[in-house]
Amino acid sequence: MKRHLAALLLCAGIGSAVADETLGTTGIVAQDQVALRAAPKESAQQQAVLWQGDTLEIRGERFGYLQVYDHRRERGGYVRATQLRRVSLAAEQAPELLAVVRFLRDTPGAEALGLAYVAAYLKAAPAQAIGSESFAAMGSMAERLARRASSRHAKADDAVIAAHLEVAAGLGVVMRSVERDGRMQLCYDGEAFRRVLALPASEEERARAALALTRPECVPPDLSTTARHDFDSWRVDVLARATRDTLPEFLRNRLRLRSAGVQASFAFQRARRGEDAQPAMALALQELAAVNKLELADEDTNAYSDAAVRVGASRWGAEPAPLESKGLRVVTSAGEPGQTCIALIDAKHDATNALARRCTYGLVWTASASANAAGTALALAVQPLDAWRELWIFQLGSDGWRIDVLPPSLDTPELGYLEFAGWVPGKSQLLAARETKVEGRFKRSFEVIGLTTLTIEKQVDNPSSLSVFYRAQDAAWKRQTVALR
Repeated sequence: MKRHLAALLLCAGIGSAVADETLGTTGIVAQDQVALRAAPKESAQQQAVLWQGDTLEIRGERFGYLQVYDHRRERGGYVRATQLRRVSLAAEQAPELLAVVRFLRDTPGAEALGLAYVAAYLKAAPAQAIGSESFAAMGSMAERLARRASSRHAKADDAVIAAHLEVAAGLGVVMRSVERDGRMQLCYDGEAFRRVLALPASEEERARAALALTRPECVPPDLSTTARHDFDSWRVDVLARATRDTLPEFLRNRLRLRSAGVQASFAFQRARRGEDAQPAMALALQELAAVNKLELADEDTNAYSDAAVRVGASRWGAEPAPLESKGLRVVTSAGEPGQTCIALIDAKHDATNALARRCTYGLVWTASASANAAGTALALAVQPLDAWRELWIFQLGSDGWRIDVLPPSLDTPELGYLEFAGWVPGKSQLLAARETKVEGRFKRSFEVIGLTTLTIEKQVDNPSSLSVFYRAQDAAWKRQTVALR
């Protein structure tokens, strides 16, 4: 086991420098922008710039400088002794190395240095003494470094972050690039967190590992339908390994929110494959409802909105198939591979003589179909993505039936849903609820939409502020929606 860990984490740094301790002492660079010079004096030529976490083999000492060799850069030189921390990789020194790891694991900006100390500890500690703590520390620092690199406010530290990422890569830490909203985001591959879940670990360590491994922003966007189903199934299993019996309430809330969002996504994937989505969607609704909002940390406010939108987008997966009726309704049939074709029918028109017909690659929630009293309009929920649901409006005009698609937002699809909330009696209007995330900001609104032009005639943040919403809202919508949470 010890050799395997060394191969995983020390492939370019400590591993080569200390393969045999008789070659010299190991040193870890403790500061950023440390000069590696050709001679032991300040005026000597600079050979390279070293960064915190760089691991060097110490071969001698002269004039307050240490003669070192950098195996990652394959270059030797001299470094001031005060800028390097000598570490012993003897087994009896492992507890001291772990103590330094504990100090650095929650220190912002010291991730590269902390990762180097984790690597030193894993090299020094006996195999049977290596537990979940060191991997939990490694994972948390690697994830925080990835978040720093992906932050929209990281420009001022671009050079420093890039150097720290190189140090981490030299220690065997793997980062993946994921494209989101036209920009690249770095995500830690989670190997250390997987080891936390595989080893005996505290509930808090397991909870934080599960949360890190299931981040929605790190889901690869290019997965095939089958691969995405399997990935979401794996995320469900990861979250199931995180028990909550002794966790503080804020951490329980985080697990509930993450589970709600993952289960909603899994329900969508199951429904898209023609499988029963009700168990997963029912659990998603249960998890969202169980969130204790009085114990919700400030930094989890966006996570709560994120989970609610994901659950809201797929909530029709919890509803049973609609009962047969004689009035205006929709039926579906298979179209081209991957397509579902929708036919609008009534008592006088069957699917072969449909009033209107249209095919889509989205998931059609037939249980959502709702016709107005006059039988001249019908609203239907269609979900093209796991967290993006549109409202389709079928309505009878002077030139026959037409189908209009109303998206949650006109911006790039990120998160959002637009759902039918009721018909306004005696008027050519419908009520709708909308939740979206655009450029990182969440917005929720309740609207009156004119059927003729499909424009928003009235819009409020709270339905109680709109009298027509209070009077005409659909009872089934009020009972089922998460928009009124």
